[in-house]
Amino acid sequence: MKNLLIIVFTLLSSSLLAQEVISTTKGNITIHPIVHGTLAIEYDGMTIYVDPYGGAEGFEGLNDADLILITDIHGDHLNKETLEALNTSKSHFIVPQAVADQLGGIDNAKIETLDNDKSTTFKGIEITALPMYNLPENEESRHPKGRGNGYLLNIADKVIYISGDTEDIPEMRALQNIDIAFVCMNIPYTMTINQASDAVLAFKPTIVYPFHFRGQGGLADVEKFKSIVNAKNENIEVRIRNWYPKN
Repeated sequence: MKNLLIIVFTLLSSSLLAQEVISTTKGNITIHPIVHGTLAIEYDGMTIYVDPYGGAEGFEGLNDADLILITDIHGDHLNKETLEALNTSKSHFIVPQAVADQLGGIDNAKIETLDNDKSTTFKGIEITALPMYNLPENEESRHPKGRGNGYLLNIADKVIYISGDTEDIPEMRALQNIDIAFVCMNIPYTMTINQASDAVLAFKPTIVYPFHFRGQGGLADVEKFKSIVNAKNENIEVRIRNWYPKN
């Protein structure tokens, strides 16, 4: 599995755009970490943006999105300034209802709402919305259950998990056969590195990217997250990337 991923750096507009190429039985998946919880995925001539945030400059060198996935209503996920700066005229959106309710100015015919535990397909990719929420579940929760979506993407023979803003909920811990996972860890909004590592050890993805790790106290210690995970399971490949290039 470790040989599946090749890191390529391409010079674009005087900045480096990281590309991580993962082989599948039907061609390559290219992943672009962009910033915080934002990434792009390319496969079979298709481009997917996840939670576009941070301005259009982060997407320089990428094709316009065929598909845009948004996880939640908060500004680092549903960022209308970034969406307005990008060309989304041909983009299909898959979002939770709470996000759809705030997507004014976007052609509603291109917005598909997806509730937790429901699935849809887009150009051969199966997409499942998963719960993402804080514990304990109460009225003060920053992320109540049912409002936002994590996502599972089935692309060729690979399954990609995108956590959204969540704690180490039972639905995440019960995941199986995940090839690539993007897992958040920023307090007080989502998880501590101990919670995140415990959850990752429970569902055992082949590769995990810690992302969305800027919280009130700065950046989480993702190196420590990696050491905790690998001390108990050296077969989980923790890939630390630069999600905060301006820091």
